[in-house]
Amino acid sequence: MTFRIPFALGGLLLAGIFALEVLPAAAEPNRVVFPDLEALEHYTTVTRGEVTEHMLTSPEALAAVRAGQPMPDGTHVVLVDYRGGEVFRYFIMQKGAGWGEDYANRTGDWQFQAFHPDKSNNTAEAADRCMGCHQSRGDSEFMFTFSDILSE
Repeated sequence: MTFRIPFALGGLLLAGIFALEVLPAAAEPNRVVFPDLEALEHYTTVTRGEVTEHMLTSPEALAAVRAGQPMPDGTHVVLVDYRGGEVFRYFIMQKGAGWGEDYANRTGDWQFQAFHPDKSNNTAEAADRCMGCHQSRGDSEFMFTFSDILSE
């Protein structure tokens, strides 16, 4: 009987070590909050088949980009995803001072979050998937619609 207890504890310890090595680390905290849409300006629309995406951001962010400056901390960039004439979901990018300092493979100080049509947090959408695609746009505030701001 005394042999079984250390053996069982050793097995649990080994399983814990394995989990630490194999399982992914906990995701970073997501600080993105849903913005006041009334305070944002529409700057472009993207249509992909039956999906219409309206892009919004703050007047301050638009002015900064047009002046060749970085978007200010606190900026929200909102993609409003319409399907069948109704809001299907929101994707939000938000920039915060130092948000990217502690993480490898970042998108600067931008974080991403999906929201349901009722503006509640949509945790089923993987924000890291957004980050993975947007990493390729480091020269344009990690945005795919950056040039649309400049063309207005």
